[in-house]
Amino acid sequence: MWMLEVENPRAAIVIVHGAFEHQGRYKWLTEMWKAHGMNVVIGDLPGQGISTRRRGHIESFDVYIDTITQWVQEAENYHLPIFLLGHSMGGLAVIRALQEKNLPVQAVILSSPCLGLVEGPPKGLEWASRALNLFMPTLRVPTNLEPNVATRNKEIMELDENDSLYVTKVSVRWYRELVKAMQLAMRNIEKLPDIPMLLMQAGADKIVDKVVVKEWFDKLKIKEKLYKEWTNLYHEIFNEPEREEVFKYAKGFIELQLQKSLG
Repeated sequence: MWMLEVENPRAAIVIVHGAFEHQGRYKWLTEMWKAHGMNVVIGDLPGQGISTRRRGHIESFDVYIDTITQWVQEAENYHLPIFLLGHSMGGLAVIRALQEKNLPVQAVILSSPCLGLVEGPPKGLEWASRALNLFMPTLRVPTNLEPNVATRNKEIMELDENDSLYVTKVSVRWYRELVKAMQLAMRNIEKLPDIPMLLMQAGADKIVDKVVVKEWFDKLKIKEKLYKEWTNLYHEIFNEPEREEVFKYAKGFIELQLQKSLG
């Protein structure tokens, strides 16, 4: 975990990355938040990045919830308003953490949260994974996810192709825990606390099912919630060629929340 600080910070933001990736892919976003007076707390989720040599495997999705809780607790040491931002699987993990833990965050931003998949495994493999989860949970299989599926940004694609920390195989247990977490996020929607939420969804998402995401969002009983779909943008909206516009929108949401806290 890294705690990146600025002079005279106005708030702290905890960033939770998505599946297969690591915190190092968020340098641009981190610098943008710092440039606007935010301390940033960010790290590698268990089984990803440099958190372990055994990448692509977890025993339980709860380790993500516990890790996010720890990061938020560290952010509390700043005694500033805390915001929580989760992308893709990190967005799902943020949702589950908010459902299960009492986190002292002022607002949350979700970026293409993984609440459903555009294309899951074939039915045969889906059923096989249930049996393998009992007998061979650590068996790892290729993700077969190419960089050009996640973003249209050629610079990011080139970096990903040469990124030794990028996870290319995941365990059967990891996949089954992901499926379970998506189901729990839906089932426990009433447990989500009433805090302001901005959900930004890629309009041309080839990974996360945007229809499922919108259905989940519409069921939220939160007084202040905002849904923004970015037409033609791929899954990683903060890496797309239009990312400065995406950031500007997210910053506007944060600024509004900070004004409310002062007023």
